[in-house]
Amino acid sequence: MAADYKMQLAPQTLDTADARAKPLLEQANATLGFVPNMYEGMAKAPGVLDTYQHGYALFREESAFTPPEQEVVFLTISRLNGCGYCMSAHSMLADKMSQVPADVLAAIRSGQPIPDERLAALAEFTRVMFETHGMPNQGDVKAFLDAGFEEQQVLQIVLALAVKTLSNYANHVNHPELDDAFAGHAWQG
Repeated sequence: MAADYKMQLAPQTLDTADARAKPLLEQANATLGFVPNMYEGMAKAPGVLDTYQHGYALFREESAFTPPEQEVVFLTISRLNGCGYCMSAHSMLADKMSQVPADVLAAIRSGQPIPDERLAALAEFTRVMFETHGMPNQGDVKAFLDAGFEEQQVLQIVLALAVKTLSNYANHVNHPELDDAFAGHAWQG
């Protein structure tokens, strides 16, 4: 899904980026080995890319979620936001790097029940936080905590929502072409 509107500003590339965006793109290139098209679009407003990269790194490093759990959170949010680019990218990461079980990944991608109780509880709580705009009820939080998560991780879900909102919404208006690295995991809602 993408907005009817498409931004006309040219993407910021390593060759064309301004002084504020260039180091952000160089950092992505050094970390990932390439600059994703999504980053080039976000760099049109460097504060968006900077905030995204910073929040994304903090979530990855400090959330206390395992790599598969992190992908479940990001995939759940991206699916709810209808972001094909992020669904594709995080599907590749889930499959190739984070070791999300194949049946769990398939369930998230298709909107079916997740066949892992803990990961299902995590996806459900993420959905609740998304749909209630961060206002879960006591029962929602109890179910999350009863699944073995910590209360501090409620705020980590808020961080993930902020990070994915930046990327999902930027993708909606930028319409980035899917990078070759993610093409094998293309998703359309």
